[in-house]
Amino acid sequence: MVTFSEFFEAIPHSRELGMRIESHEPGKAVVSMPYDERLVGDVHSGVIHGGAVSALLDTCAGTATALHPEVRPPIATINLYIAYMRPALPGSTIFAHAECYHVTRSVVFVRASAFDSDKHRPVATATGQFTIGPRSL
Repeated sequence: MVTFSEFFEAIPHSRELGMRIESHEPGKAVVSMPYDERLVGDVHSGVIHGGAVSALLDTCAGTATALHPEVRPPIATINLYIAYMRPALPGSTIFAHAECYHVTRSVVFVRASAFDSDKHRPVATATGQFTIGPRSL
């Protein structure tokens, strides 16, 4: 049987970006993405591109959704609103934390935040909705 970590690491974009599940529990996940020069959006400052941060937040929120006990596949992002607050520190691993806060028959609502080595100031926050498969009655 394939473990959740093996399944997660098999997702091509997550694997390519070096994402790893750091911790998880029902409806919650922490996912990391190491600093990688291939993801730099500003060559002068070394800051990671916002698209990579967006992918991390989306993946973490989707992982939290998949881990919710009331959720059945398939799972897909409906909407993801991201507020970028500051650039991630060059050379720093970025960690995303996500939590499901409301589940309906067909949609899960999730909040997520991304932090670098300065764990007191977020790099970005996100709210999103994910469509899910039908729940058993």
